[in-house]
Amino acid sequence: MADNIETIRNFIKDWSTLDASHLASYFTEDGTYHNMPIAPVSGRDNVEKFIAGFIASWKTTQWDLLNIAASGDVVIAERVDRTTTGNGDVDLPCVGVFEMENGRIKVWRDYFDMATFTSAMQ
Repeated sequence: MADNIETIRNFIKDWSTLDASHLASYFTEDGTYHNMPIAPVSGRDNVEKFIAGFIASWKTTQWDLLNIAASGDVVIAERVDRTTTGNGDVDLPCVGVFEMENGRIKVWRDYFDMATFTSAMQ
């Protein structure tokens, strides 16, 4: 459990690299990333492509971890994602639920208000 928390702490910190390949390496081969307002993406290669597209206009990002807890192979992380993009800047409150398998992310569900994100991008 402690290792899972540390993995997610590192994953959150590593978003500041804006390196889609590195971020996707945290996932299992068949892992799923689900930004809850939109359809899930499964398979590490698809997750990498999705992340790359999602962050294409981002200039910087820092994710501030507010709270983190784990029970077994589930880690829940509350955070504020602070992102500067070519279209606008946003401080986006989020909660990520991570299902872990052998030290990697099997499923990541991220909950946030899409309107907060889209209104900041105008």
